[in-house]
Amino acid sequence: MQRPAAAAAASAGPAGVSPQQPRSSKMIRVYDCRTENGETPKIDLDARCLDFNGFMQLICKKFALRFYETFVLVTTDRKVMNYDTFGELQSGSTLYLLHHENQPLPAAMSEEIMFQPHYDSLLKAGTFEYYAEGQKSFTYALAELVDNSLSATSGNSGVKTIEIRMLFDKTPAVLVLDNGRGMSSKDLNNWATYRLSKFKRNSSIFSSEKEDYVRPDHTRRSLNSDISYFGVGGKQASFFIGDSVRMISKQANSPDVHELVLSKEDFERKEENKEDIYKGTILNRKAGDSSHIADDERFLHSIIAEESGKDSFTAAVITGVFPDHITYLKQHFDEWTRKLAHVYHYYIHGVDGNNMRSPQTSHNHLNIDILVTLREKPPKCPRVMNLREVEDDMQTLYINAAVDTFEFKAQTGDGGVVEGVLRYHPFLYDKETYPKDPVEPPAPVDEEDDDYSIPSGNLGTRDIFECFWNGRLIPYTKVSEFDWCPRSCKGTKLLPSECYSRFSGVLFTDDKFLVSSSKLKFMELELKLKDKETIFTPNSNTQRHSQRGNIEKEFKQWLQNCHEKYDKEVEFLGYKETITREDAPNKKMQFPWATFSTIEWDGKTYKEGQLVKSQKTVPIIYGSVIRFLLYGEYNKTCFATGGHVEVNREPEALYHTTKIIPISKIDKTATDENIRTYIENDVDKIPEKLVMDWPEGNPWSQDSAHPAGTPLGPLRVNILNRKGDPLSVIQTGGPGKKMNVDLKIVHHGSKGDKQIGGNTIARFVQKHGYWFKKIENLTSLGKYTLSLKSMINDPSDFGGRLPKHELKFTIKEGEAESFTVGEVNPTLRVGVPFNIPLQIVDRYNHPVTLPSKIKPVIDCGGLDLSYETVSSSSSKTFTISGVKARGKVLNYQKSYDLTVTLPGLKTDTKMIKIALLPGNPHSLHVKPELDQFKLENGDSATFTVEVLDEAGNITANPKQIVRCQVSGLPPVTTDCSRTGSGQLVTKPINVHIIDGQPQMLGVQFNMPSQRHIKPVMAQIKVLPSSRVSKIQLYFQDGDNLMLRNNEKIDWQAGGVLERLFYKLYDESEIEVPLTAEIASKIKVNWTADVDQADLFRGKLPDVQVPTQVQELRFHQVSYQDQNVSFSFTIIPCPDKPERLRATLPENTVKLGETLPGDIKLELVDQYDNVTNSLTHACLKYMTVDAEGLNKSEIAFQFEENCSYVAVAGVSFHSGSLGPRELCFTFNDYVASAIVKVTAGVPAQLQLLSGPEQPLQVLNGNSISTPFLIQLCDQWGNPCPDQGVVVQIESSSPSLELSTVTLQPVDADGKVSFTVDGVNGPKGCYQLLFKSSFNGKAISGPSVNLTVIPDPNKPVKLSVKYDTRARFCAGGTFPVFSVTVVSDEGSPITSCNPADLSMLLWEGESSMPPQTAINLKCSKPMGNDRNDCFYFRDKDIPESTGTNNIQFSLFCSKTRTLFSDQIKIDVVANQPVKLGPDSQPNTPVVFYSTDMTNRRLVENLTLKIKDKCGNAAGQKLNGKVIVSIRCCDKERNQTLPLFEGQKQSVEVGLQRGAAHILNLSIMKNSPGDNGSTYILVFKPEVQMIPTALAAFELPFKYYNDAESQGKMSELTRKKDQLTAAIAKNEEINTSFRELREALTNQLLNACKKEEFFRNELNKRNMRLVQHSSIADIDQLLTEKTAEAERNQNVPRRICSIHRNNFSGPDVLGMVGHLAFIQDDDAARVISWHLTGDMNCVVTKTTAAANRIYHDTQGAQQVMPLDGIHVQAGDRPLPHMRNGRKLFEPPGNPVHARNLLMFPTEKEKCDVVFKNLLADTIVMDDLESATNYRRMVVQNKMPCPTILTRQGDRVSARGKFGGSQNKAPPLHKLVVFGAPLPPFYAILKEEIELLCQYRTAVEKKKKVEKERDNHIQTWRSPEKQQKMEEMEKQLREIEEELTSERPRKRSPGADGDGETSGILTKRLRQRSK
Repeated sequence: MQRPAAAAAASAGPAGVSPQQPRSSKMIRVYDCRTENGETPKIDLDARCLDFNGFMQLICKKFALRFYETFVLVTTDRKVMNYDTFGELQSGSTLYLLHHENQPLPAAMSEEIMFQPHYDSLLKAGTFEYYAEGQKSFTYALAELVDNSLSATSGNSGVKTIEIRMLFDKTPAVLVLDNGRGMSSKDLNNWATYRLSKFKRNSSIFSSEKEDYVRPDHTRRSLNSDISYFGVGGKQASFFIGDSVRMISKQANSPDVHELVLSKEDFERKEENKEDIYKGTILNRKAGDSSHIADDERFLHSIIAEESGKDSFTAAVITGVFPDHITYLKQHFDEWTRKLAHVYHYYIHGVDGNNMRSPQTSHNHLNIDILVTLREKPPKCPRVMNLREVEDDMQTLYINAAVDTFEFKAQTGDGGVVEGVLRYHPFLYDKETYPKDPVEPPAPVDEEDDDYSIPSGNLGTRDIFECFWNGRLIPYTKVSEFDWCPRSCKGTKLLPSECYSRFSGVLFTDDKFLVSSSKLKFMELELKLKDKETIFTPNSNTQRHSQRGNIEKEFKQWLQNCHEKYDKEVEFLGYKETITREDAPNKKMQFPWATFSTIEWDGKTYKEGQLVKSQKTVPIIYGSVIRFLLYGEYNKTCFATGGHVEVNREPEALYHTTKIIPISKIDKTATDENIRTYIENDVDKIPEKLVMDWPEGNPWSQDSAHPAGTPLGPLRVNILNRKGDPLSVIQTGGPGKKMNVDLKIVHHGSKGDKQIGGNTIARFVQKHGYWFKKIENLTSLGKYTLSLKSMINDPSDFGGRLPKHELKFTIKEGEAESFTVGEVNPTLRVGVPFNIPLQIVDRYNHPVTLPSKIKPVIDCGGLDLSYETVSSSSSKTFTISGVKARGKVLNYQKSYDLTVTLPGLKTDTKMIKIALLPGNPHSLHVKPELDQFKLENGDSATFTVEVLDEAGNITANPKQIVRCQVSGLPPVTTDCSRTGSGQLVTKPINVHIIDGQPQMLGVQFNMPSQRHIKPVMAQIKVLPSSRVSKIQLYFQDGDNLMLRNNEKIDWQAGGVLERLFYKLYDESEIEVPLTAEIASKIKVNWTADVDQADLFRGKLPDVQVPTQVQELRFHQVSYQDQNVSFSFTIIPCPDKPERLRATLPENTVKLGETLPGDIKLELVDQYDNVTNSLTHACLKYMTVDAEGLNKSEIAFQFEENCSYVAVAGVSFHSGSLGPRELCFTFNDYVASAIVKVTAGVPAQLQLLSGPEQPLQVLNGNSISTPFLIQLCDQWGNPCPDQGVVVQIESSSPSLELSTVTLQPVDADGKVSFTVDGVNGPKGCYQLLFKSSFNGKAISGPSVNLTVIPDPNKPVKLSVKYDTRARFCAGGTFPVFSVTVVSDEGSPITSCNPADLSMLLWEGESSMPPQTAINLKCSKPMGNDRNDCFYFRDKDIPESTGTNNIQFSLFCSKTRTLFSDQIKIDVVANQPVKLGPDSQPNTPVVFYSTDMTNRRLVENLTLKIKDKCGNAAGQKLNGKVIVSIRCCDKERNQTLPLFEGQKQSVEVGLQRGAAHILNLSIMKNSPGDNGSTYILVFKPEVQMIPTALAAFELPFKYYNDAESQGKMSELTRKKDQLTAAIAKNEEINTSFRELREALTNQLLNACKKEEFFRNELNKRNMRLVQHSSIADIDQLLTEKTAEAERNQNVPRRICSIHRNNFSGPDVLGMVGHLAFIQDDDAARVISWHLTGDMNCVVTKTTAAANRIYHDTQGAQQVMPLDGIHVQAGDRPLPHMRNGRKLFEPPGNPVHARNLLMFPTEKEKCDVVFKNLLADTIVMDDLESATNYRRMVVQNKMPCPTILTRQGDRVSARGKFGGSQNKAPPLHKLVVFGAPLPPFYAILKEEIELLCQYRTAVEKKKKVEKERDNHIQTWRSPEKQQKMEEMEKQLREIEEELTSERPRKRSPGADGDGETSGILTKRLRQRSK
């Protein structure tokens, strides 16, 4: 209750002192929460000596409460303080001073608490915890938090929701949230106290309100939600998962939210600082207030925002989640959710558990939903699961695999009650049905269906009972067995031991049985249950509390009943042997296999050799039993739960295979008679022989001979069975295997067998059999075999031997008709014999016997021919031997005709071409004649030789070498192999001439390789030589000085060697007189200018000595091209010193560096020869000087070895770049050298040019102006060092630059960087330019850069939709709203909706595939937001499964923006019908006793489906009633009956599916012959709102057995044709719809084209109706060029730099918003607004603030939403009520009316109304002053007046002075001038032309698509194919109609006889 301050003060009494005086202090903290500004002052008060009234008086004093103020004092739990409760208030409590009890807190409030651990920490410290279990127990740690939530929600009347959120997309966190009753701050304090169990807690701060723990009432299965128990699990679990936990809670009756944080970091900090570890703070705040959240936990803002609107809740937020847990939670999501669903199975599904076979029986009254969500970083989608949807937890598997249950109770000696359930899992179909844990690795599954499965073995080692405590699982406690239900027991005949391993169990207890604090184990449950005092009672007989023997008896009876009722087993008899099966795929299963001869199964006996039939195999097997097989060690009769049988398929000749199948697949309904009949029918399918006949006569008998070329055939072949009936097909199942006959003819030649032609395969032709045409290509001689063989496509499928037939015959040669000339060498030689082979042949060129008395005649014109003999090499060939040809060979005649004649043959003459060449070598002929041959000594001898044959022809042959040997000389040879002749040239003959007399030499010519050719011998006379053989030189200087050959002569450099003479001598040292001819042959090598007269006198030219001493010159005098020569060498010597010479090693040096190498100083003569005159003493007389030379480093050094002075240390440290002169002096000698000084080493970078500063760039945009960098040395000189690389980089790695970051400098030392793009977050950066040289960094400039977010750049697509929506197949998607988010985070509204797409595809894919469906944006509706794009009414795919949705925005050709992928599960729609997966063929049955002829359907599965054909009844059970009705066209028919004379059959429907193994009509069923009936499958299912449509299947009935096969085939063809026609009609419908759509598109395109053409024609651009694209492009080019010319006309522009402030909320700078046409007006208005021209105008204050902060306040801004202007335009002051007050001078006009706005006219109008208001512009100052005077006289205010002359009259009447006079135009920042008016017209025309061009293109494209579509649709091939199918269908229907006899029933012939008698009569007739 509220209390006034006066009442509080009065009630305090005079003293207000409590009668009790406690010794210790009682400190109370009070917060004043009545303020509204968020400030909450606090005061700590000591209340140890005060009662409640005194305390209230103290409150009024401390907080200055006035007497009339009302307030209330409450605890943090909103308990109002009064006199009674104040005494129970503990020291350290916190109170709030409020206006009223329910007042919200103005800010978050702190409350200090203590949570000292309870003493139970010591008493129960040894309890085993789950921490040692690792990831195995993570689920159970998480369950501790769920336990708290279950307890908190136990009192909820509605849905109890518990959410588990794994948030790994941002800061990793685990959140457990419930909608329970919440906690007060005291409850939160209790929760924090360790070991404070629920039995010891006090939920109130007042002892008077303390409530003791009340145990909940007993419920079935103990599902009481009383799980939060010990005060331990929540803390242990939290710190097991992470290192910090935040508890947030709110109670329903409190407006406050309480928040407590416990963290490992805080505990360690307190311990380190010696603080109280268990002292903390509870934060009390209002719901939704997240102002206290730090940046590193931003994800909590969205969680706290969910608090608004919640009545009560509790959230546990765990952060600092350990990485191992995160990995486990992500990778094993299904595993830990399955385990969690197992823990709370009965809370989720109710007391009976998750029985999926009958879900309506398990009603869950608890109404608990546990939802799990796991979020990961994009693009991964969140995973969401309701634990109710888990269907593979162990309890679900146990419940649904059991066929019967046994329930019991156990009561312990201390009153504890345990409920128990046993479930039986039978052995079925050769396998155990006991469930396996999904986490365990699955056993290997065999390829074939159970062919090698074996019994599961002994399963009795498993623990039987799982244990649940208060309804939740205690995972680590399992009770193995009780003595009355052991898990293994010795079996009996009625109850085998295997039965004891086929049941599972579960025990339910309450909290009377103790568990560990972590709820992982029971403390002593099994001990108590196995105590002797524990009484077990079956639920079926609850009245009798008997001893264990009674329950044991009932349990065994129950187990025996289950075994007899549900288990299936087989008895194996007649053990034979144990074998190894090599065919088993697993080696472990290959041995041992016991074989038996007999089995007993289900009352029937099967033995070896017995005929059996299989079922459920493909194909159905008919055969005899070979043996039975059983896996295991067996050697006698035994029982087993399964086995195999080996069957030999019969007839063996047809199949020749054996098959091993499970025994369970033996058809027990098949009889021996039916099996034998089937096998006998199969025997007639076996082909036995081939029969061949000759339709045109001329048969060929076996082993007959025929001349070559005799035709064989034609042939006709038939394949016969054992009865002699022709066969063409082998029926082994299905359509059968067609047989063909293969004909092959093989020629048995000497080189082996060779097939004649290819295999000829004949197919069966009705009435002709297998036909082979006549064979006429048998021309080769020898033996032949004609083979006929029947064949099928796959012989391995046929077990027998296919028949074949062989015919053997011989082909021989015919009569002789001509001859052939064998191979003769076409090139013959004179006199060389050769042979002519001849052969006699028949018409086919087969050799025949040689005719007698044949003498060949040979002839060749111009040659003499002869031969020796005619010989025979065999009986069929002969040879003309020894043929020779002689005669003179003529060069012009290249070939000769040689004829051979054999008189008496049909063709008796043959001619061959021969070529005759010279014969073999015979003799040598030498020219000239040798008896007169002479030559001079020293000359060479030349001879010509010819090789001749026996006829005197020059002949050429291989290796035809002629050799010439001259005495004393080496032999010479020539090769006459090619021409038959050659030339021999000997070496020069030099012999010693004695006394001048000639000498004789012998010579011989022979052919070493042709020893039979006689050598040619002769003598040569050699005469003496008179040629010059020696030269001698003389130097005439007084005495003649003779020079020696090769002599070296020293002479002064640059001098001349004169007076040289020569003489010539012959071989005998006799001087040869000089003649003019001889002198002309004298050559010298030192000059070309030779005086012939001097040479004739014996004088040689003067020799010029070289000027350089290093140049040794070789001189030579020669006669007749140096055959005779004389040589000498001149060595120049240096002259006296002439000057000083300086030699530089390099002529370039860098500034600041030393010249490399030494400078040489030498004394040289006049020819620059070094004189070696310098000595070491010369150094002191040497100096050097130059500009900027550093002389301190100069050093002179004498080099004795080389006689020069070396100068080192030359360097320059100052001066300009360029050439420098070094001046060296020595006595009177001076030398100079030029050194080029270049820039020093690179030391700095300088920015030469770049963009204007300050530099601001929109994110993602480029910097238009490049940065030009110069490389310089330390003195600022440019360095052209191209080896230096300059780098540009950002000061922050978050800023990415799209540029070449590394570039070398060019030849000038410059480098240019162009930044193509800047990408990074908003902020200020620096662009740094860096480099290095020789490992040393080079400093560079930096440029400041501000990155501004681009409001027009899309960076993200935000998608919103109803996430709770279900996606039903064939339905409609919920509305998707897509927001295009810009770089600055604001939505973009200017995007083209056509660029947005919704992509939909099926399956897993990281990117949309090409087959993805592309859906476009919907048109906006009235209430749509303008910043969102909507996709509505989009169809959901019709097939179920996982689909992906992704939205895309086309930004450019290179960039497309995608949203996050949205994974959806398309589920089935509402069930509407019953149907199969595929339409079965129309069955055909007839009046028969054979099952195969009466079968309607076999192995047909029908499923409940939705409208799209998806299975939709997985949770529906019921039945299907199958009945037969008449066709709609045929009424009053006799209906056939099913087996057992039933009119309907009932089939079970489980999980939405009904499987029909076999459905047949009864034997000899009634029915009308040829009639069509309908099989009706009607489903009956409960719990659905509307009835399901039945499935109907028509079938044909006949009572004529002969026509059944034909009718069946016709019906099958009819079904196929009907389906094909229906499919084709579907395609045609699609084609028609597409054609209509294309037609509509074409009409729209034509209308649009006509509209734009008319618009252009209105503008005098005459376009014809069929203008081409080229014409339009030409006109566009002309208009564009004209517009560019207008745009480039010089005009006034605004000189303000355009900044980067752009975006949807930015208009721009004031100076850029308007144009002014008149220059004078532009000048004065711009000057008037000088201070506002660069102001940025924004649409919103937020955008203005953003620009203000980005520029750090440097940019002035003006938001539009902060401007208010009056609506409408106020008239000029001289106008009132539409009338003039006076005639105004000077043409007044409002200044704003002179402005033209290119964009945003309305907003710009507001801007300039605000800036200019009613400012007026007039012509001149005089008019302005007069106008103002007249306005004032009319008692009206006058605004500011501007004049076109640049004057201003202010609104206060002031004018004159420089401040009221505008400066010249060029000194102002002015508004720009608009473009010429014609420019706007041109732009409109260009836009229209572009639209017209697009319309014409669209029209042509659509027109072409439509024409192609119609042409494809109306193609003759398709029409013809459709007509043929329809014609075939009509023919089949007519044939079916004609074959159908008159309708009659099998019982129609009798008069009142029963159907049974009629059946017998019909059977007798059929016989």
